[in-house]
Amino acid sequence: MTDYKTLLDDGIFDIRNGRFNDAINKINQSIELKRDWEIPYFYRAVASQALEKFDDAMLDYTKAIQLNPRMTDAYYNRAYINLTRKDINPDLQKTAEDLEKALELDPKFIDALYAMAALQKKLENYHAALEYLEKLLQLEPDAVNARALKKLILQKYIV
Repeated sequence: MTDYKTLLDDGIFDIRNGRFNDAINKINQSIELKRDWEIPYFYRAVASQALEKFDDAMLDYTKAIQLNPRMTDAYYNRAYINLTRKDINPDLQKTAEDLEKALELDPKFIDALYAMAALQKKLENYHAALEYLEKLLQLEPDAVNARALKKLILQKYIV
């Protein structure tokens, strides 16, 4: 009999090779054997997100966070889905809370800093957006997207 860890490892292997449905099937079997571990929920969410099954992904990221409130990437991925989905009006307050938590857990999380800047721009909080971009550029001076967003905000929105 295959144990829950092997099933999860096989599922992660499938994710890395673009076999997302196979990954979900294996991870489901892993969860059947061990329901109180956050890692399979996180990876099942990653596979669901890749398949654009965003509601499933959101539920699994939430479950992973419930099992381990220190899952930085789960907060970020949940926020990222909210920021990028076109089929819903996202809860921007919840998105901000997820990004704030990710940054609380990892203040040097470059992607979360950029996402928070983009969110602040969307909320028309241009000075706050610039603050996040400055933090990012201190960590990663060559961040092209951050430089471009900063330039856009300064030229178009800050008078």
